[in-house]
Amino acid sequence: MRTDCKYLDRIDSPRDLKQLSEEELRVYCDELRRYIIEECSVNPGHLASSLGAVELAAALHYVFDTPADRIVWDVGHQTYAHKIITGRREAFRTKRRLGGISGFPRMAESEYDAFGGGHASVSISAAFGMAKAAELRGDRNRVVAVIGDGSMTGGLAFEGLNNAGASKNTDLLVILNDNNMAIDQATGALKNYLLKISTSVRYNRFKRRLWGVLAHTPLLLRLCQKTGNAVKQGLLNNSNLFESLNFRYFGPVDGHNLTDLVRTLRALRDIEGPKLLHVMTVKGKGYLPAEHDQRTWHAPGRFNPDSGERIASTGGAARYQDVFGETLVELARLDERVVGVTPAMLSGCSMNLLQREIPERCFDVGIAEGHAVTFSAGLAAAGMIPFCNIYSSFMQRAYDNVIHDVAIQELPVVMCLDRGGLVGEDGVTHHGVFDMAIFGSVPGLVVAAPMDEPELRDLMYTALRSGRPFVIRYPRGGGAGREWRGRPFEELPAGRGRRLREGHDVALLTIGTPGNAASRAAQRAAEAGVSVAHYDLRYVKPLDEALLDEVGRTFRRVVTVEDGCLRGGVGEAVTAWFNSRGYDVAVRSLGIGDEWVAHGTPAELQALCGYDEQSIYRVLVEKSSEA
Repeated sequence: MRTDCKYLDRIDSPRDLKQLSEEELRVYCDELRRYIIEECSVNPGHLASSLGAVELAAALHYVFDTPADRIVWDVGHQTYAHKIITGRREAFRTKRRLGGISGFPRMAESEYDAFGGGHASVSISAAFGMAKAAELRGDRNRVVAVIGDGSMTGGLAFEGLNNAGASKNTDLLVILNDNNMAIDQATGALKNYLLKISTSVRYNRFKRRLWGVLAHTPLLLRLCQKTGNAVKQGLLNNSNLFESLNFRYFGPVDGHNLTDLVRTLRALRDIEGPKLLHVMTVKGKGYLPAEHDQRTWHAPGRFNPDSGERIASTGGAARYQDVFGETLVELARLDERVVGVTPAMLSGCSMNLLQREIPERCFDVGIAEGHAVTFSAGLAAAGMIPFCNIYSSFMQRAYDNVIHDVAIQELPVVMCLDRGGLVGEDGVTHHGVFDMAIFGSVPGLVVAAPMDEPELRDLMYTALRSGRPFVIRYPRGGGAGREWRGRPFEELPAGRGRRLREGHDVALLTIGTPGNAASRAAQRAAEAGVSVAHYDLRYVKPLDEALLDEVGRTFRRVVTVEDGCLRGGVGEAVTAWFNSRGYDVAVRSLGIGDEWVAHGTPAELQALCGYDEQSIYRVLVEKSSEA
């Protein structure tokens, strides 16, 4: 047992938690918070959101009978306390590491993870489905959805509220964890509405008096619901959004006051029908550096838990996101039609640089990827050139918007997909492995992947000049270390690749940043006596047919490398092109197979998938059956 912890090592399940008094539960939460800080300081993760949800997680497991009662956590950034309470205290040391537990809820990991989640806004729909299933089976198990205020900006959250609110007999509790933050500062009309509710002096005074009288008498509380709408409407001078969707609204309550939380949850547990509890929390609660800089401490990396000093990586190349952000500012200064659009990822994609320099041409639309794309299409239809930056795995949610609103109408929207390829520790829900396959199938789209920093910069310039729907995908993290600032822009014609290395034994065709590892592998192969011709395709679509014709006429062995799924990917497209022209070429494609890839460092995962430098080298020096 840890000498400074009285309860932490005694709690291995919610059953153990229920043996504590409320005062002991408060001490346990303090110990739990310290444990999360200590472990995240050496094994980084999503810190601030989980610190803000410690009391909420403890109160939920204290009051509800989990796992029979189901708690659905939205996104998962706030679930570290939940994981530790539910028997994963020691395994928490392995979170996000290869072979360790996930940083997000995973149904396969624990019976207490009622639903997996890495993308925002899904909890209400999923929880309503579970609640409806329980109703159909005649079960009395409760279902709770915990959604952050940032996730509430997503359209799917409102679809779930709308549908669930129409089912008056289905028991569902939605907890709105309101800290006025997503990753960046929350944005939009909903933020202002929640702020109005939470800061209304008259309303809060009335609420406190009402809960003081009714919290111990659920029956009387249920009776008072019949007049709740009228009372709140009179106090706030407008209708309650959630009650207009047939949800009984309760709150706001202090999400760090365990007594109030436990009392409130016990009262709501026995109230039938759809209901919403508005909980006010502080992102980073209990750790001053995180409270004072919530954006940075969302996922701060390694740090000194005593001083709060972050331990930065030494050296390294510029991050691709910063190349994007700085180049976007340059292009915006060159062309007044350029605007930036992002769904709640201003700092994550470095569009905050444009926000700082030219705020009137920078739009954070909240966690709403489909809207981001269609809003960009509207901007383009009215003569602007939007650079819409969305993480690759999140862009999956906007596939129809890209097809219907951008590609069919041939609008000049530049879609920049950050976090392409295997992103590492965030794991299966965040890997950007499908973008090249899904967008390569859409007529009219140009799809490109830069090999290094200068190519990303020039592809953004090319996209601006093209007047066409344009997709540029690039990975998370540092670049190849090539100089890019201050260079004159160069237009890179669509469908034109480049030869990087002469050779005569095997042709190596790469797309995007794996070309850097492939280049090193080709040099090693040459030293081993295998002559490799290396080509950077640069464009997923259209393919460089002149380049492929040269390869087909010259080589019998071809190796392709991509950091995307092989099914429907670039390797398949290259093979199909050779076959359609009758070239007798044996193609070996390296990339991500037809399987889900777990979490680990990018280097570990690339090795597992077989397209790191060593894997490429092994394939290049293999003797083909025809050699």
